[in-house]
Amino acid sequence: MRPHYKFWPKRLPHAITPPATPLWDNLAVSAKRYPDKAALVFLGRRYPYAELMAQVEQLAARLHALGVRRGDRVLLSMQNCPQLVIAHFAILRANAVVVPVNPMNRAEELKHYIVDPDAKVAFTTGDLAGELARASNALPEAQRLQHLIVTQFTDGFDPTQMQGETLPAAWESWLLTQHALPTLEGGQVSSWSEAVQGQGPAPEPSTCGTDMALLPYTSGTTGLPKGCIHIHSSIMHNAVAGSLWGTATPESVVLCVVPMFHITGMVSVMHTTIYTGGTLVLMPRWDRDLAGRLISRYKVSNWTNIPTMVIDLLASPHFASYDLSSLVYIGGGGAAMPQAVAQRLLENYGLRYVEGYGLTETSAPSHTNPVDAPKQQCLGIPFMSTEARVIDPDTLQELPQGEAGEIVIHGPEVFQGYWKRPDATASAFIELEGKRFFRSGDMGRVDEDGYFFMTDRLKRMINASGFKVWPAEVEALMFRHPAIQEACIISTKDAYRGESVKAVVVLRASHAHVTEAEIIDWCRENMAVYKVPRVVQFVQALPKSGSGKVMWRALQEAEPSP
Repeated sequence: MRPHYKFWPKRLPHAITPPATPLWDNLAVSAKRYPDKAALVFLGRRYPYAELMAQVEQLAARLHALGVRRGDRVLLSMQNCPQLVIAHFAILRANAVVVPVNPMNRAEELKHYIVDPDAKVAFTTGDLAGELARASNALPEAQRLQHLIVTQFTDGFDPTQMQGETLPAAWESWLLTQHALPTLEGGQVSSWSEAVQGQGPAPEPSTCGTDMALLPYTSGTTGLPKGCIHIHSSIMHNAVAGSLWGTATPESVVLCVVPMFHITGMVSVMHTTIYTGGTLVLMPRWDRDLAGRLISRYKVSNWTNIPTMVIDLLASPHFASYDLSSLVYIGGGGAAMPQAVAQRLLENYGLRYVEGYGLTETSAPSHTNPVDAPKQQCLGIPFMSTEARVIDPDTLQELPQGEAGEIVIHGPEVFQGYWKRPDATASAFIELEGKRFFRSGDMGRVDEDGYFFMTDRLKRMINASGFKVWPAEVEALMFRHPAIQEACIISTKDAYRGESVKAVVVLRASHAHVTEAEIIDWCRENMAVYKVPRVVQFVQALPKSGSGKVMWRALQEAEPSP
């Protein structure tokens, strides 16, 4: 018996049998059970379950009318808002596959998300539509989008009826502006109101648990981002298991501020809450004082977050006016929760911060701490129905307790493989004890109680406030700058974000006048903001090995420690 079973919640089984139904059926069931109950709350606007399901059916009919068929991939690029939830479930209801895209991506990055999954239909918000249209218009005709459905944020709430809630001042122009629809060369652009009008019945349901439901993209050490093939049952498992593990009930009120384009927000927050029949209180972005007001006003019971959000909320000058007494579950991942902050939550509110660990490839959590027995700054124990090992990355042999090696994972939440990348799929898995284990690329150890701790990364990756930044991808984008001869991306310590991105750059002789600020401004125009280097260091040459490879590790090790 694995040692962590001693700390397993006694009320829960070690493994579960999730429903064999497709994911959209969870919403249909909750809508039948709780038709008048709020599924979503967004800036004062309530969406009862029955209304949410009706809009999903209408939008699924629209997708079918546009030619979307079983297994087709549909892009979804939005910040958190009701339309994201509606579009997500409508794509699934239309028997298609959701391709979630980070809305911070710029046109140059977005091209890959259109071409690689062979997407012809996309959803986005008005503030992002121009960028997505520019990406499509720059592609060869055969690879372009055919349909773009654009929503304005005010399609999701009425600014005149916000029931006393006030927007952060910096958000007003962003959320209230009615953006003009862009031109899509060779395609059609529709408004949200047009898309949700009656289109006849939705198509006959034809998907099952073994069909592909989701194609989220993850970057890596080399090349462009890779699509992770997730079937309905892998997401379903973690939705159900997350509900059980987090003690969720239909009366749970869940603050949803972690982005739902990310696997954690999508699965551990959105799908788990919809499956349970709880209420999602949506925030489009993080704002500590809005979060404090929403927790107080709606009596939020469950909050999955990134530790920096908790740190920021506790530092608010208005914090004393917020009522956190309704919280019964608080946890998250993406970065370690500082011990002093976790201790403050425990002493002042009786809340044990529950840290977890997972990847895009594992439908969010593959590990999490038991709610009643968490360890601080710890990945946790293998999740329900899950096995994990620590192996020697060279010999692939399991290592004894306490020794550091690569974390490998086996369970129903693990993805099927990488889209169009059989080579990458083959190298991502090994067989142990007759079972298929995913190689996480993260180095860890197991203590005497069976809890896992992170020690290092095999993969080159920077963790900036929970966002994963892959240096190879940033370098490839930076090489497009006419002044840059060579660039190497490393991490630099950041007191708030944990890590930030640093670029070590060799300039072309003809562009020696270019400044750090100019490089950073260019990066902001051409890549998602979380990937943009906060620091640019100019050097005469990058260190290289005898084979000519840039010795990034030497640069990283030369970076001062905090």
